[in-house]
Amino acid sequence: MELDIILLFLDGLFLQDDGGLFDFMSGRAGALGSDDPIISGVIASMFAVSGFGILLNLFNAGVRKKMVDQTKLKRIMKETKSWQKERIAAIRAKDQAKTNELNKKSSYMNKMSMEMMQMNMRPMMITFVPLILIFYLVLPQLFSYTVAVSPIPLNVIPGEFFQLTCTAEQAADSEHVCTEENALYLWAWYFLSSIAFSGIIMKLTKTSMDLS
Repeated sequence: MELDIILLFLDGLFLQDDGGLFDFMSGRAGALGSDDPIISGVIASMFAVSGFGILLNLFNAGVRKKMVDQTKLKRIMKETKSWQKERIAAIRAKDQAKTNELNKKSSYMNKMSMEMMQMNMRPMMITFVPLILIFYLVLPQLFSYTVAVSPIPLNVIPGEFFQLTCTAEQAADSEHVCTEENALYLWAWYFLSSIAFSGIIMKLTKTSMDLS
């Protein structure tokens, strides 16, 4: 999953505007969307929101390609993964001599892991601001609170904190932003679209962190 998406949720938690992250993820007052959206209709909204997700991923991939040495990053990833695999195998085999030998490289591997993290963080410092601006200022003006309809409910996590689709009770409430059962919230469709296209775009732009 894109690290930018994680930052998106963290930002919502800290800002707490109009009720914060909990409100727009559960469809309460402060939910992202407009009563009079510029783009209306399920089909148009679905494709338009997905388009924003694709454009954002292309922007992320472009910045990442410019700022990160992919060859060096994959070399570090391969080296640390190989060391971790050997170490786990030695511990499971109770080979203390091998374990001690590999432990001597712990400081070096921790340094490599920190460098890898820094390489991944640099492009995020640039892409984070556009992501937040689009999410909070652009999308809510263009689209309604719900922009798609799922054939099945997607609320797999119990409780109201991480609701992707409207429930029957919410749809029946005239004061709720939901107008139809299993309708997908704007933020949820944007989130799912971004994740769906992220891996494809990273592979096409050769910015994927998949060593295979």
